[in-house]
Amino acid sequence: MFLPRGPGALCIYRRAGTSRYFAPRFFATRSYEPLRILFCGSDEFSIASLNALHKEHLDRPDRISSIDVVCRPVPIKAAATDLSLPVHEIDTFRGWTPPVLPEGPINLIVAVSFGLFVPPRILHGAKYGGLNVHPSLLPDFRGPAPLHHTLLAGRTRTGVTLQTLDLKDFDHGVILQQTPSPGFEIPRPESCTVPELLNLVAPKGAEILVDGIRKGLFVPPVHDAGWRSPKEHESLIHAAKIKPEDRHIDWANWTWLDISRRIRVLGPLWSKALVINDATANPPSFQYRRVIFTEMEEVEPMKGSEAYAVVPGLPFVDGAHPIESRQGKSVYVFTQDGKLLRINQMKVEGEQNADALRAALKARMVGDRTFSSNGSDYTPFYNPLQ
Repeated sequence: MFLPRGPGALCIYRRAGTSRYFAPRFFATRSYEPLRILFCGSDEFSIASLNALHKEHLDRPDRISSIDVVCRPVPIKAAATDLSLPVHEIDTFRGWTPPVLPEGPINLIVAVSFGLFVPPRILHGAKYGGLNVHPSLLPDFRGPAPLHHTLLAGRTRTGVTLQTLDLKDFDHGVILQQTPSPGFEIPRPESCTVPELLNLVAPKGAEILVDGIRKGLFVPPVHDAGWRSPKEHESLIHAAKIKPEDRHIDWANWTWLDISRRIRVLGPLWSKALVINDATANPPSFQYRRVIFTEMEEVEPMKGSEAYAVVPGLPFVDGAHPIESRQGKSVYVFTQDGKLLRINQMKVEGEQNADALRAALKARMVGDRTFSSNGSDYTPFYNPLQ
């Protein structure tokens, strides 16, 4: 169907485009004023959306007449500068007012992976309110870290959602459009990393944003296009901000799958190990020091080592006391599900990353008692990792 260029789009019912990412349905292409967009973004995910909007602006200035960018000193600032877009660098919306352009005030807010809550006064000041692109199938994985939590949950499918900006909460707007059920496949979900998932969802997020703008889905009255049933809401996961404690290994409950998945998604994990603080005291004094495991792998159990599987998280050395680093020994630990891990490299708090046995001996983690099991000698640490 031919749509003549002009201020806005024709209000004609037609079948949706044949994008394989969005469900075909009948919609009204709604008329709206040329958009003066205030784009709020931060990272690579938002940069993809900004680039797509800028291309649409160049192709259809009658549809998008201008784009101003709000950001903090983050990667998107350079991207906006490269596109010769006006940049407003702020740390808070408090006391800040959107610019008034010669053509008129900002009439649409677009926030993509921004991090700051856009206040009601800003949204009320824009004729068409606000839009947000979220890299999940909302309402699942609401929150600031949807990509991390999607992979941590072991999901094999995901999607993107276009929603309105809510006046009170993040990720609680009206769903205007999203990837059709059951979502698109995550390639190699058992090994996919956050950067790889980002590369998958960023262009799809940009596409759903431009598609929603072309259709005028933001023009009131807006319609909820979410497809999840209320029953599915019972199993929703909140994608909370990733914190250091998320990398803290729970040896009593985490399986090797849990640990390896977190290493893949979050990076090196850590625990606290009991070390001798003062060897001259009688009795010796102890303290806990943080240990970051920078390299470890699953290995086949050694003869007699299964005795240590009853205490997940208790490291041990395959040899008799006294242990010397030049003996070619290693540090091992069992997981909750009985998998044996060899710790190859680790960083003790206050020290450089080093061979695990050398680091353990230097920090005085290895105990002074040897136990024999099925004809093999093993020397455990003083205590299980905490």
